[in-house]
Amino acid sequence: MTEAKREQATPRECAIIAAQAADEKKATDIMVQEVRELIGVTDYFVIVTASNNRQVDAIIDEIEDQLRERGGVKPLHREGSADGSWSLLDYGAVVVHVFQPETREYYRLETLWNDAPVLDLAAEAGLADLQYSERIAKLLGRPAAAE
Repeated sequence: MTEAKREQATPRECAIIAAQAADEKKATDIMVQEVRELIGVTDYFVIVTASNNRQVDAIIDEIEDQLRERGGVKPLHREGSADGSWSLLDYGAVVVHVFQPETREYYRLETLWNDAPVLDLAAEAGLADLQYSERIAKLLGRPAAAE
């Protein structure tokens, strides 16, 4: 039985779905930056942290599943490092980055575009109990996770 073709979610909706999916898999330091005015090749960066390579894979798989099911979109490109320290899903208007802590610290991708607006995930995605490392919490002006 074929399902009627559903409309694709907007890039902003896709970014929110990706953040929610990452949260479901216990990602930390979840942030969504609206970068369209700064870089012109994509509208949103979704950047999250995973504690190990298995969690990187689980988060990427969940985001891909949720965006296909809820957003009606498939990635144009998927790539990752051989050691599992980072992975990326490219949807054109939305690019999802999943890093292990050391790799995220090394690349500091969120600071490259620190003039980009950051979505309020509590208000827009209903994500109230997000966990942030000290560096990301400071960047976002939020409290860090209790150790």
